[in-house]
Amino acid sequence: MRRSDEMNLRKRALRGRDLVVFSNDWDGDPLSKTHIMRILARDNRILWVNSIGNRAPRIDGHDLRRIANKLQRFTEGVKEVEPNIFVFSPLAVPLYGSPAVRALNGVLLRAQLKRVMQQLHFERPISWSFLPSSAPVSGTLGEDYVVYHCVDEFSAFTDTNGAHIASLESDLLAKADLVVTSSGILEEEKKKQNAHTVLVRHGVDFKHFSKALDPKLEIPEALRALPKPIIGFFGLIAPWVDLEAIEKVAREHPTGSVVLLGKVAPDADVSRLEALPNVHFMGRRPYSELPAWCKGFDVALMPFVIDRLTLNSNPLKVREYLAAGLPVVSSDLPEVTQLGLCHIARDADDFPKKVRAALKAGGGPTRARAERIRHESWEARVDSIRDAVGEAMLRSGHRL
Repeated sequence: MRRSDEMNLRKRALRGRDLVVFSNDWDGDPLSKTHIMRILARDNRILWVNSIGNRAPRIDGHDLRRIANKLQRFTEGVKEVEPNIFVFSPLAVPLYGSPAVRALNGVLLRAQLKRVMQQLHFERPISWSFLPSSAPVSGTLGEDYVVYHCVDEFSAFTDTNGAHIASLESDLLAKADLVVTSSGILEEEKKKQNAHTVLVRHGVDFKHFSKALDPKLEIPEALRALPKPIIGFFGLIAPWVDLEAIEKVAREHPTGSVVLLGKVAPDADVSRLEALPNVHFMGRRPYSELPAWCKGFDVALMPFVIDRLTLNSNPLKVREYLAAGLPVVSSDLPEVTQLGLCHIARDADDFPKKVRAALKAGGGPTRARAERIRHESWEARVDSIRDAVGEAMLRSGHRL
């Protein structure tokens, strides 16, 4: 076969297909999975399967509300939320760690998904798993192909049964025809269990975040009223966020403001930050508003505690800050260092020094900073994914 024919075949691999996608709940903030599947939905039909969870629920208000929401969504059946994207919330037994429950969940999930696939007339699907919890059902749906798209070291999350998640992931790695990873360390680790592992780093919604450079875009009133410099962060405020680093930055700039956008996780102790008058918790803000908030930041923070979870990560918000034209001060994470566009803080004590350096070099959004990340679009990343899937299909003899 000529090389040009092979290239055309690879490009056809993810066009006109049915994809069963196991991921986080659809109605959360747009993640890498959301961006990728929205692009693939231009040429394919997507059955997005909301998360069945990676941990046993806690007996608290947050988890009880989540269970109630899942029951409500299940009764709604499958819904087309965007063109070619159908969302379904399955039911599963929330008792993790038991092989018997794992087997039962596989039977329950398969029955529910086969019914929905029949309803949608899905044929020769590709199953695409972003979560190890899909392992009991992946490969049992009559798939043409199984993809595991690994974006985190899931067994390292502190609120999960690490050994159970590692076992599920091992099962999924054994089934996968292709493993796609988002960081170099993840690629190295998963390749030990599946030789057909490739690296495709995160992209960025450049068009959206570069709106921060639009002179007509208004900075939110709550932000305009705060004293400068404004040092900002957006995202889930969880145990992997280095709260000590944020506190040290706030104390270094007592006449400025530290602004935190995002939900505070139940297991994150932010009491020391709440005690500081120049730290402002603004709550979770819609994705559509983030460029306006970025426009009012002078410096953006990416402070993560250095551990097994974060060393494997590729934080999406770094590229989003950069696309908004902001200077970024980040923890010393391999993927951020590899990107080469941020001020890197060695530890919590180093964060205030790097923030001062970023301010001295010129705070606030600039076009020059944004242009350095323009080429890392999600469209370019999806092209790389198409090539990887097509090449793997040709190698293994699957029909395109």
